[in-house]
Amino acid sequence: MDIVQVESLRKHYGALTAVDGVTFAVHKGECFGLLGPNGAGKTTTIRMLYGYTPRDAGTLELFGLDIDRDIREIKKRIGLCQQEDSLDPDLTVRDNLVGYARYFSIPKPQAQQRADELLEFFALQGRAKDRISVLSGGLKRRLMLARALVNNPDLLILDEPTTGLDPQSRQLLWDKLAALKGQGLTILLTTHYMEEAERLCDRLVIVDHGRILIEGKPLALIRERVGHSVLEITEPDRQVRDFLAGEECRVEDLGNRLLVYLDDGDQLFLKLTSQVRAEGCTLRPASLEDLFLKLTGRELRE
Repeated sequence: MDIVQVESLRKHYGALTAVDGVTFAVHKGECFGLLGPNGAGKTTTIRMLYGYTPRDAGTLELFGLDIDRDIREIKKRIGLCQQEDSLDPDLTVRDNLVGYARYFSIPKPQAQQRADELLEFFALQGRAKDRISVLSGGLKRRLMLARALVNNPDLLILDEPTTGLDPQSRQLLWDKLAALKGQGLTILLTTHYMEEAERLCDRLVIVDHGRILIEGKPLALIRERVGHSVLEITEPDRQVRDFLAGEECRVEDLGNRLLVYLDDGDQLFLKLTSQVRAEGCTLRPASLEDLFLKLTGRELRE
């Protein structure tokens, strides 16, 4: 069963087309990634999925339910962790969870039990009585994620869940999300972190200018569109360029840096470093970031 079915979704803001005919499905029990540069339409798509932003065209179904007809039932089964901090500063950490559970008509004893379970799962039990104002950014994100799970959702929607976190906090959240996925929870994730998407996502789409550019499993897409490995060459001289011109390889010229996309880079790397130049030559596995930049470009986005 597909938990989410999106067909020809569109959203316009005046002359701007934010989402332009997006179609995808999220399967039960998978982590599905929605990737794209700033302004690509990711957050607008997410907001339409949970009913915050009305769509201009297309169909949206969650759990086999129509979002126009069954929005109240759908919202009961969704957990949402937005980019913005929306915690209640007047309540303690534990009371933020207990109070939020009341929106789902969860009886207070059950809400308290669920809050304690989530505090333990996210290693927040020692901060249960703290006010929100004394929490670090990482602790707030953990609490936001805990709150999104208070109703035992069938679908967890995460919009840039680890933006701005230090590496330790990010790793902890990745471990917790992997554990939730292992328990069978379906996750829909938007992120700017390619490592995050590679680590968590079973499938993903990359969107730009409101349209889907590619869809599939991360590793398969990398192998198909980029290759097995990437040879990076800094400050390439004429001798290096002439050598590569005589080889069968795909080269992206960034001026002071060359990226050579290879299906099997070991032989070319050894030949280059032994016969031409060893300094400034690095062979590494191809990554999702390589694919992302190849599809969306390298220019800065506002």
